Amino acid sequence: MKHAYIIDNITEGKNVNTVVFSTDDEIKPGQFIMAWAPGINEIPLSFSYINKIKKITVKIYGEASEYIAHLKRGDYLYYSGPYGKPFTIVPGKKLLIGAGTGIAPLIPLIDDNTYGIISGKTADDIIFERYFNNRLKVVTDDGSYGMNGYVTTALKTLDLNEFDMLYVCGPEIMLKTVYDYIKNMDINAQFSLERSMKCGIGLCDSCSINGYQVCTDGPVFSIEQLKNMDEFGRTRLQYSGKRIYF
Repeated sequence: MKHAYIIDNITEGKNVNTVVFSTDDEIKPGQFIMAWAPGINEIPLSFSYINKIKKITVKIYGEASEYIAHLKRGDYLYYSGPYGKPFTIVPGKKLLIGAGTGIAPLIPLIDDNTYGIISGKTADDIIFERYFNNRLKVVTDDGSYGMNGYVTTALKTLDLNEFDMLYVCGPEIMLKTVYDYIKNMDINAQFSLERSMKCGIGLCDSCSINGYQVCTDGPVFSIEQLKNMDEFGRTRLQYSGKRIYF
């Protein structure tokens, strides 16, 4: 177990905070840590900034995430990792597609030739617009901000053949929507999957999909890999181990 000193805590939006800390760990875009909330649980969290100063962006959805999201300057973050297969960075024009806090692990990929789509249920779910220098389309389910619709609403306004790579992260339902839209196109894409994880090192099998462990074989998968995963977008394991259908 490692620990890092908390430098700052930034409120990004409703129930979303970015915890800022310093560590010498070398992090690659798309990798994650298992962050420990003492006496509660460990949860996987990806990095939204990966230089000397590190940042993890946390959406509050339970006790452990609430504890970590409220860490303040002078506290310590306890964690193990980094874990996981990162994004493969390719030269050229790229499109980042994120839903809610799913945009956070994509932020380290931004350069001067990056465009983005951020989707959310409402305006409260939209964060990190500031990184895109107006090269961004925003879409919300209820139309309270940006375009009214879903991620495909924004995708339909773009010529995807202009992009050398699409990077996608968010809830699996959204990932499947993007996948279904582009699967028959000649498009390069990488998807970061979000699944329940207990260990982060491939032992518990809670994040499995078609024999792959998301924590060790992913979380980043190519579109070609997803074409061989018939469980993608259909089923997942709950934390209890029960399989549910989307």
